[in-house]
Amino acid sequence: MRIFRTGRAGKLGELIDRADKGEDILLTRDGDPIARIVPLKAVETPTRSRDEFRVALREIKERARQTADPFPGETAARSQDFLYDEDGLPQ
Repeated sequence: MRIFRTGRAGKLGELIDRADKGEDILLTRDGDPIARIVPLKAVETPTRSRDEFRVALREIKERARQTADPFPGETAARSQDFLYDEDGLPQ
């Protein structure tokens, strides 16, 4: 359903009721979509539990620790040293 902004501001309660019944409501301004009201049943919920997420995150962090340095060489902290002399003045 498309709802145009003019004359519809007072119908929010009706739109919420329609979304609760399963209808997907698209709000537009000057014919351009600006917002959508969807029933919560249509929104995907995460498939992992919080504990499963934490385990997966720990595994990713551990693999990252075991991986060789992905950016060997100069670090960002030392990347501009060639611009300055030993006294910190520009060369």
